[in-house]
Amino acid sequence: MEDDCDIIIIGAGIAGTACALRCARAGLSVLLLERAEIPGSKNLSGGRLYTHALAELLPQFHLTAPLERCITHESLSLLTPDGATTFSSLQPGGESWSVLRARFDPWLVAEAEKEGVECIPGATVDALYEENGRVCGVICGDDILRARYVVLAEGANSVLAERHGLVTRPAGEAMALGIKEVLSLETSAIEERFHLENNEGAALLFSGGICDDLPGGAFLYTNQQTLSLGIVCPLSSLTQSRVPASELLTRFKAHPAVRPLIKNTESLEYGAHLVPEGGLHSMPVQYAGNGWLLVGDALRSCVNTGISVRGMDMALTGAQAAAQTLISACQHREPQNLFPLYHHNVERSLLWDVLQRYQHVPALLQRPGWYRTWPCVNAGYFPRFMGSG
Repeated sequence: MEDDCDIIIIGAGIAGTACALRCARAGLSVLLLERAEIPGSKNLSGGRLYTHALAELLPQFHLTAPLERCITHESLSLLTPDGATTFSSLQPGGESWSVLRARFDPWLVAEAEKEGVECIPGATVDALYEENGRVCGVICGDDILRARYVVLAEGANSVLAERHGLVTRPAGEAMALGIKEVLSLETSAIEERFHLENNEGAALLFSGGICDDLPGGAFLYTNQQTLSLGIVCPLSSLTQSRVPASELLTRFKAHPAVRPLIKNTESLEYGAHLVPEGGLHSMPVQYAGNGWLLVGDALRSCVNTGISVRGMDMALTGAQAAAQTLISACQHREPQNLFPLYHHNVERSLLWDVLQRYQHVPALLQRPGWYRTWPCVNAGYFPRFMGSG
């Protein structure tokens, strides 16, 4: 039976869309399936995008991309229950921007459509279609859509990949729960409160006992007329804690180092998202096979640097390796097992370099002292260093 297209991609997040764009640019026919009616409406990220990989994908992105603010002001606060020790820096001409996925993702899909990608929103994929042990399409309701290769970009909770036995469920310690709220605040108030000018933006990072001594990190990013505020806590710690997930962000917002930053704001959006922050050692052993490959959060390629989680730029970088693999495979008439070539391309990518650089951080973060002892030591040391206390 004839294929409907060369490539079917499940999920129009950043990784899936970037992979689709590159494949279509190379002349492949690509079908991009997205379960949401509007791409981006079901996607959640902290909101800071390092743009090096985006510049490789779309060199003129800055002319049309719905970017919020260029991050020039950064700070890291080590929290104690009632205080904080803060380190700050000013870096003009930064290479990262705050973004809102509800605006950014539709723009990226539109850029992919310009290259010939066919995006179908509101499409639910019920199962993968297999013949003789090879994935060769998807099942949507009563319809079977066939393709030479299928890309699973369905996010951290990769239901289809698990259901078909392509990957196993990740360990709890390799996953985190991100909880985020978007708060409204006038542009003038944002710039005055965070000491910004024109299109400058601030990235405030927090580490320590975020809530009742729970390990985790938090962030606050400035947008044009909103603030992106959120926390990220290990899933294993949350299951052991008696604090309901719904209360975590509320308690963090009440911390004396945070409360003044968000005064006179109103909540516009609220959501939660699984974050595969285990890094290199939590990636599936087999992340591609006969007719299929994983990309983005489904690949579990987020990188926890110990201060922040790098997700979006790693998704773009991984998408490049995936597209290179698919383009090469489609040059052969016979179907290919994608894993050897995909693994080769991933190992040669910036994604692999970053994964290796931070591969031991997840184990380090599981030590209680990272979140508890170190912030308290700093809180006691700095007053003495500054000649008080």
